[in-house]
Amino acid sequence: MSETNTSIEQTAVNTIRTLAMDTVQKANSGHPGAPMGMAPSAFVLWTKIMKQNPKNPAWINRDRFILSAGHASSLLYSLITLSNGGLDIEDLKQFRKWGSKTPGHPEFGHTPCVETTTGPLGQGFANGVGMAMTEAHLNAKFPEVIDHFTYIMCGDGDLMEGISYEAASIAGHLELGKLICLYDDNEITIEGNTNLTFTEDIVKRFEAANWHVIEVLDGTDLDLIEKAVNEAKNQTKKPSLIKIKTKIAHGSPNFEGSEKAHGSPLGEEEIKLTKKALNWKHEEPFFIPQEVKDYFNQISKKFEEYENEWSLKFQEFNNSDKEKANSLINAITGFLDRDWNKNLKKFTPEDGKIATRKASGIILNEIAKIVPTLIGGSADLAPSNKTELENEKDFSSSCYSGRNIRFGIREHAMGAIINGMFLHSGVKPYAGTFLVFSDYMKPAIRMASLMKLPVTYVFTHDSIAVGEDGPTHQPVEHIQSLRLIPGLTVLRPADANETRTAWETAINNSSGPVALILSRQGLPVLDTSNQDGKPELGGYIVDNCEGEPDLIMISTGSEVHLCIEAKKELEKRGKKIRVVSLLSREIFEKQGKDYQERIIPPKVKKRLVVEAGSSSGWEKYAGDHGEILGINKFGASAPGGTVLNKFGFFPVNIINLAQIVLNKE
Repeated sequence: MSETNTSIEQTAVNTIRTLAMDTVQKANSGHPGAPMGMAPSAFVLWTKIMKQNPKNPAWINRDRFILSAGHASSLLYSLITLSNGGLDIEDLKQFRKWGSKTPGHPEFGHTPCVETTTGPLGQGFANGVGMAMTEAHLNAKFPEVIDHFTYIMCGDGDLMEGISYEAASIAGHLELGKLICLYDDNEITIEGNTNLTFTEDIVKRFEAANWHVIEVLDGTDLDLIEKAVNEAKNQTKKPSLIKIKTKIAHGSPNFEGSEKAHGSPLGEEEIKLTKKALNWKHEEPFFIPQEVKDYFNQISKKFEEYENEWSLKFQEFNNSDKEKANSLINAITGFLDRDWNKNLKKFTPEDGKIATRKASGIILNEIAKIVPTLIGGSADLAPSNKTELENEKDFSSSCYSGRNIRFGIREHAMGAIINGMFLHSGVKPYAGTFLVFSDYMKPAIRMASLMKLPVTYVFTHDSIAVGEDGPTHQPVEHIQSLRLIPGLTVLRPADANETRTAWETAINNSSGPVALILSRQGLPVLDTSNQDGKPELGGYIVDNCEGEPDLIMISTGSEVHLCIEAKKELEKRGKKIRVVSLLSREIFEKQGKDYQERIIPPKVKKRLVVEAGSSSGWEKYAGDHGEILGINKFGASAPGGTVLNKFGFFPVNIINLAQIVLNKE
């Protein structure tokens, strides 16, 4: 179909373009160019290809659509508006304004029909890989009713970001045939033409990663685009990249093909000229021709039919195998029995020293038998992270029902992939690596926190006790940097039983991601006979004293038992010492004031905080009369015990610091 075709479909495409232009102009902020260039592809995908129902965006078997190039949000918002998917013209007029449903970049849970929050380039691409993985997993388990495609729309910026290399690599390796990416090849970024920085052959790159690649040389030809997508759908053994040649700000006489249209409104005069060039007869902004409204109303009926047909299929499935149907419902809703964790292993001091990473592996495997939706793995570190599920198969192209995911050494993609896996719904994903490499995952962790996704991170080798590998592998600032992320719950257990509590918290949590910070070295199982409070409340008294304490020691993880050892000597000197294990500051700070002050009374001013990491952030717990034993420089290469001693993490030094605090006036 040529650009001059005046059919209703071409009018609909131009409606998408004009709405995007007007939306950005009204806000006086945004990105009009990409929506104008990709409007034909988006129209074909949204109206001719995808099986979805925007009126019910929670339909489980819908095709997924991810706008990885989230700056082009006005394109998606226009499609949702035209499809009666929960937005209207007034919402478009409120684009980028306080409290609107149309923020600058799409936000999951905020705007209907938005599958994931995108904006940081490449994140959406990797989310799409995760969604396709969950679809493959559920299709393998429930082929009767789960069978759909995942579509990504991305731009040059997405494919420049390193995360897209990692995500594309694993997608090709896994042969995710129902993953299709439409690549907006407009050769423009903010600074100018992509040839300033980007000369690689994208076709060869993706072919090398085991993708099926199709090129569409005219991004305005609706028939060519539709043919390409259908070809991609028929390629079942490889994910597909459709490279579509477009022009940014298509139709704009002065800005077409220019970086000037990337991140700024066109201006009212240029919009008039553009509408004239598009043969658009309506000067009124935000105008939707009646024939376009009628067209999309008919499309809406088709969308509803898709879901109705599937509902009948699900009823048949439910009638033939009610138990299996219920298991799918439970997977989608995340249902668990109230007392699901009642038989999880409880450890005793007689069990000897147990690294919390080892205890985590034990508990994880017990949970996996109870929670069938639990699925995950590690960035090539499963033997160290203890993240492998015993007696479970690997998730692979020959066994999508497997629950052990081999992410390879791809932390960037791994974090975003598990976000996508959860966003699809039907699984409870986790991912593991060394704590020091959480830096590679920060963008995805931040996005999970922003979206309130209850995914779980298993971060082991949590301190300088890593030892001989040296400062490159010894985390120092990492725990505190994770605690700075709003919505992320960080738990650093002191022993095997606190590790069980940490996993229970992760499984029960439904409002955001959880990071488990686990030790490499063995730790004693703590004697809690002198305990007060509950670890599941984030902080508790692990070893109390009679009456009001002279000093409170506040610690986490592998340093708690050192404080308990120091307490014994100080008590011999006639001092009353309370030891508090602060398993999770985030959880503790959500408790009522009464509980917090019961554990750490404000009137007890003499405090010592002990954690083998950055001291930043502990000041409010130490107070004006307290001290902090932390680490504010990089570690060193030596056996773990030696490094801990050199940095002062041994009972005698803790005793000396406690005595200094006790001697303060």
